[in-house]
Amino acid sequence: MGSGVLNTYLDLLPVTSATPMITLGEGDTPLVKSNRLGRELGCTELYFKLEGCNPTGSFKDRGMVVAIAKALEEGTKAIMCASTGNTSASAAAFGAYCEIPTFVLIPKGEVAMGKLAQAMIYGAKVIMVDGNFDVALGLVREFTGRNDVTLVNSVNPYRLEGQKTAAFEIVDRLGDAPDYLFIPVGNAGNITAYWKGFSEYFKMERALQRPRMMGFQAEGAAPIVHGQMVSEPSTIASAIRIGNPASWNGALRAKDQSGGVIDMVTDDEILDAYKTLSRHEGIFCEPASAASVAGLIKLVHNGLRLDDKRSVCVLTGTGLKDPELANECAEGPLKTIEGDLEEVRNNLQHLIEYTIRYFKQILKQYG
Repeated sequence: MGSGVLNTYLDLLPVTSATPMITLGEGDTPLVKSNRLGRELGCTELYFKLEGCNPTGSFKDRGMVVAIAKALEEGTKAIMCASTGNTSASAAAFGAYCEIPTFVLIPKGEVAMGKLAQAMIYGAKVIMVDGNFDVALGLVREFTGRNDVTLVNSVNPYRLEGQKTAAFEIVDRLGDAPDYLFIPVGNAGNITAYWKGFSEYFKMERALQRPRMMGFQAEGAAPIVHGQMVSEPSTIASAIRIGNPASWNGALRAKDQSGGVIDMVTDDEILDAYKTLSRHEGIFCEPASAASVAGLIKLVHNGLRLDDKRSVCVLTGTGLKDPELANECAEGPLKTIEGDLEEVRNNLQHLIEYTIRYFKQILKQYG
């Protein structure tokens, strides 16, 4: 593809002849088959949808391109959002590309530096709010309601229209919808959008089934699981640190209509999945993305059988969004040695011995 969300799915999006066909190359992200984790968990077919390969490093670009295109069509003077990071990066990038002033409200101390750096380098006006994301979103909704400024958070329905295209891509790639879709849940717009996409393809008979939607919140920010707003959400996964999701009802519909779940995972489970993806699959995602894999691992350990099923985990953003955490998770400090080959060999000897033992085990296993 490579032509962007608007051009690729033109007939399935709410666009008109007056809608500008803008693109930064969003969409058409890889669907990578698991090489190791699926085998370890007994999953016959496990795939990872790498949304971190979008232009600003997260799934937000899919929805943002539609929201911005419609805002341009309607003659907007500026765009505005509240954000824990990824939305601000995406809005700022498209704002810069389309020459629209962009205003961003972020919760103080709750945005990973990789994301904040993006919004700032793209030229957005960033304002820090002394409160959490829900406070910031409330202010944005009030301000845009009174001024000629377009709100581009996921409460903007065009955002979800763009985000549903990820579900289209999964079906287009696999030939049908998977049996299970595991996905992080923060503001709940993405699980709502995926369900919309799968349902539309099913209705058009482009898919023979719809997946069970398996959504996962962080334990310290799990209002949907607990059935009540969380006034002070807390989790290492900043992208899903939300106490009052805007698309709460949409997430519940996706769960109920698909026969799926909305569950929660601990920060320790998220971090374990985050490291496992990197070391077992060569996939570096941001912590919130790993919630989908943490949920998969949790349910399999609790008895879910996936040996005859096809499953997809949505990885919503790249690990480069939060490089500080990756450094914290590294095993020990970097070691400095003298610059000669013998010193290198001495320091790597244990790794060489381990590698030899590992391949002997593999050869023995497969005869």
